[in-house]
Amino acid sequence: MPPTPVRRPISKDRFSAIFSTAKSQAYYDPSSRGPGSHAIRSIAWNNTGSFIATGGADRLVRIWNPERANVKNSTELRGHSLAVERVAWDPTKDGGLASVSGDGFVRFWDVRSAKCLGEVKTGGENFTLAWHPEGTAVAVGRKDDHVIFVDTRTYTAFHTIKEPVQTNQLIWSHSGTALLITTGEGRVRILSYPGFEPLYTINAHTSACFCLEMDPRGKYLAVGGSDALISLWDTQDWMCKHTLGHMEGPLRSVAFSWDGSYVVGGSDEGSGLEIAHVETGEYVHTIPTTHPSSCVAWHPSRYWLAYTGDPMGLKIIGAAGGNV
Repeated sequence: MPPTPVRRPISKDRFSAIFSTAKSQAYYDPSSRGPGSHAIRSIAWNNTGSFIATGGADRLVRIWNPERANVKNSTELRGHSLAVERVAWDPTKDGGLASVSGDGFVRFWDVRSAKCLGEVKTGGENFTLAWHPEGTAVAVGRKDDHVIFVDTRTYTAFHTIKEPVQTNQLIWSHSGTALLITTGEGRVRILSYPGFEPLYTINAHTSACFCLEMDPRGKYLAVGGSDALISLWDTQDWMCKHTLGHMEGPLRSVAFSWDGSYVVGGSDEGSGLEIAHVETGEYVHTIPTTHPSSCVAWHPSRYWLAYTGDPMGLKIIGAAGGNV
């Protein structure tokens, strides 16, 4: 595989003009029951940007090549018996993927061979998932507020914690020494790993926190809440740098651009996607949409933005051409 080309960040003042040249590509699966019926619950790019995975209400995981939009060039992964709630890539391998479902299983896939390498029963309804940065473990969140830790080398669960409050999305720190968990009481709990000891609590929002993401540099943490706000936190002192409020409904996903300069949120209410400049908190570009877009994800090395909610299903801005 050729090395990822080095790209230059786009300045805030030039971003909208350049990003406006990006052309969108739709990725439509005609075998689904009409446009949008795949009801995508989760999208994720692999570490090189060569694949993007979707998980949906139809119990399928589908792997797309962003440069080949025809469904014939995609890979379908079957095995879950209920909706696929989240998909996540192994950060150390461009073809390794994990998926979780309300069926109580986390499944591990080799997308190149389209084979399931292993599965682990977690004992409850799964809805969130995150890989450890070294690829040696995944954390799986269940709807009953238990977090299950699975060794990805042996496909065995090795630890379980019971959170004292409603638990939503979780992520690892870039160092892998901490786990960050959003809660229903508007906080982000930070636990040590592998000790699982409380390190810090961020009082992020006045209502439930649903999603979070660390920027690629590890400088800022973005937290999305049911209050339709995105808060940006400095990871050095855990002080709030900006609060972004152009969303119309609860945040279901947040995503940073490859260079950490821009952030966007996804919601299942309202229409349009608003891109904000991280350092200044200014909104710099609006992407018009006809439907709510609950899932958003930036390409790992380009200003390509994938999102759901379009009647055709998955859409990627930049994949069809432009200067990004």
